Amino acid sequence: MSLMSASLLNSVRYARTEGAPTHAPGHVESWFLRANHPSRPLAFWIKLTILAPQDGPAVVETWLVLFDGETGRTFAHKDTHPFTEAHLGPVLTAGSYALDLGGGTLRGSCGGATFNLRFTVDGGDVARPLLIFPFAWMLTAPFPRSKLVTPFPSVTFDGTIDTPAGPLPVNGWPGMQGHNWGKEHAPEYAWGQCVFPGAMVEGFTGRIRVGGMLTPRLSAMVVRRGSEEYRFDSIVDTWRQSATISPTQWTLRMRGRDGEARLRMDGADRPMACLGYQNPDGRMSYCFNSKLADTLLEVRPSRGEPFHCSSAHGGALEFLRSVPDPSIPVV
Repeated sequence: MSLMSASLLNSVRYARTEGAPTHAPGHVESWFLRANHPSRPLAFWIKLTILAPQDGPAVVETWLVLFDGETGRTFAHKDTHPFTEAHLGPVLTAGSYALDLGGGTLRGSCGGATFNLRFTVDGGDVARPLLIFPFAWMLTAPFPRSKLVTPFPSVTFDGTIDTPAGPLPVNGWPGMQGHNWGKEHAPEYAWGQCVFPGAMVEGFTGRIRVGGMLTPRLSAMVVRRGSEEYRFDSIVDTWRQSATISPTQWTLRMRGRDGEARLRMDGADRPMACLGYQNPDGRMSYCFNSKLADTLLEVRPSRGEPFHCSSAHGGALEFLRSVPDPSIPVV
């Protein structure tokens, strides 16, 4: 697979209707960043979303979620801005948010908290831009309707987040940056990503609509360790993949030309936020989001020795569902 640049993977997909002065309806697109304290159960998640409903004006949503595993609490807030007041150039701006993904700087305020952060791309092959789909043409083809790329799979954050409870220094926090877009949110998915010392893993299990029907669960996973990459991306090959999803845990087993891999991510007893995602057609989806998941990765390469990586509270784990959980407030 040819390597695509981070700037290309981060480029805005929301386009104007041909010959029309306004942007086209029926689109959702997000840029998101997250990082974890190197040793403590603390994490942040920052996101900027374009929502262009099929009816009504487009808006831009800015999100900030802080996860504190020491107290068991989350700080989660969303602001909504008119699309006409946002700027989607090299720097993504809306309200106080200014995300310069090319320059590696982030600043903004949300719900009484402010952040001023910068990130540097980690060295080595682990940090190369990542396309989890097997073919680049899938980013522009009608199938799948939801696209996902990871321009920066492994970065290090520094700076400060000031919360109503006090300042939160961010010094050497490992993390990543992703970008997704499409005509709708996928009807159902589990997604996870974890950065280990010298390695990373990203994967998903989801269902998509084909001809008005939901497919069986389809999965993919990419593992990087040192200079090696192990791809398990035959998405429709359901014979060589097995996924188990519970309210707080996801286990994915994959086999392919590069060997075998098993990823287990568990968010039980960890702070979790429920984010309300509106689809362009008005339907709501609910993203149950933890950035403190207990993560275990086991790989048996087709060539080379088996290895495993683990993180007690460094995994980014999300579940998208069609119904909320009454015990978790919707942001």
